[in-house]
Amino acid sequence: MTKSAPSTTRLPEGRPVEHRGHLGVAGGTALYVAAVLGTGILVLPSLAAAAAGPGAILAVAALALISIPLASTFAALARRHPDAGGVATFARRAYGPTSARIVSYWFFFGTPIGAPIAALMTARYVVAVIGGDAVQTILIAIALMVIPVAVTAFGVRFAASVQLVLSGALVAVLVFVLAAAAPHGRVENLQPLLPHGWSGVGLAMSLYIWAFAGWEAVAGIGGEFRNPRRDIPRATALALVIVSVAYLTIQTVAVAVLGDAATTSAVPLLDLVDAATGSGGGVVVAVIAAIVVTGVFNAYLAAFSKLGAAMGRDGDLPRWFGRGAENGAVARRGLLLSAVVMALYSVVVLASGDLQPFILVHTSIAAAVYGLGVASAIVLLPTRSVGWWMAVLSCVFAAGLLALAGWHLVFPAAIAAIAVVVGAFARRRRPVRA
Repeated sequence: MTKSAPSTTRLPEGRPVEHRGHLGVAGGTALYVAAVLGTGILVLPSLAAAAAGPGAILAVAALALISIPLASTFAALARRHPDAGGVATFARRAYGPTSARIVSYWFFFGTPIGAPIAALMTARYVVAVIGGDAVQTILIAIALMVIPVAVTAFGVRFAASVQLVLSGALVAVLVFVLAAAAPHGRVENLQPLLPHGWSGVGLAMSLYIWAFAGWEAVAGIGGEFRNPRRDIPRATALALVIVSVAYLTIQTVAVAVLGDAATTSAVPLLDLVDAATGSGGGVVVAVIAAIVVTGVFNAYLAAFSKLGAAMGRDGDLPRWFGRGAENGAVARRGLLLSAVVMALYSVVVLASGDLQPFILVHTSIAAAVYGLGVASAIVLLPTRSVGWWMAVLSCVFAAGLLALAGWHLVFPAAIAAIAVVVGAFARRRRPVRA
């Protein structure tokens, strides 16, 4: 396959950025799938069933539909403005540096709270299979966060190659598990459909935002594609189909097979394997868990490292972190800072052990990033184009997601306030040019 000629785009300050990425459709799709089809498959079927009963299936279906315009909007933005800054670059172009700093802080300093959540979810699965106590669970969770950092240090291209294998294996194993468990489903387990009313469906949707978040994350690796304008829409479309079908199938099979037990299960996938095989399926589930957490960290750490470098380049972090912001470069300094942020959150999350409150904090921050991202698309995309109409629809859906977040929006609001204060302080210290 021949490489396309390098293209360039210009940031608001006028400096050109050469596109020297290496990702194709396959590698891009693998990273997109990893970012979205993440650790949610490990525990969300149970948490959503507890919130809405069989109505959780409706929550997943609704979010799958909502994801179409959201994914399309971020794909349209990334293909036009492929840059390491991702959503922050979109916000800067649309609304200026303050908005860019806010969304950068949301993503870089807010969403990493999901890292220890993902690691703890996976560690619990591993311990359920091999046995162990709370201390071993925490040690496994820490190990699961450390290893992908080393993988990402080799760059996005290497991470994508690893992820292509992992995503293929994940889909294959999931198909096997769900196909084996589905015949054990019972129609009566789907009744009553709404035991907790529509409010339960709303809560399940709030939880599942965790699962469908990720389109904003991979926007930051748009410049790593060989041909962003052609390959980003294709990778997005493929990933959207894979993720939507996977989550809807997992939730439906979990409710139909496990019934009321789905609402209390700490390891629903393991319970599905046991229902299908009787016992002995723990190894399969452990493989799924390991693939999932490695994949999601591959995708997010790639995005975090590039964003950290872009923030250093654009003055939202010390300039020292700006190395590696160029497309095709490895942003190891940004990766180092993101690892430190993850470690700080890990202390809090691992000490608590209760995941649901932290999931809701994470999803409120993700909803805020979505909101500002799609609002930027209204300004940046050609008026009345397909992408622009997708952005309009996305704004409506993002408003709904923000409403579902409720009082948890205090967390992104606090981070935004810190970003504004830091920006004001930086402007005051900036020397005045004669």
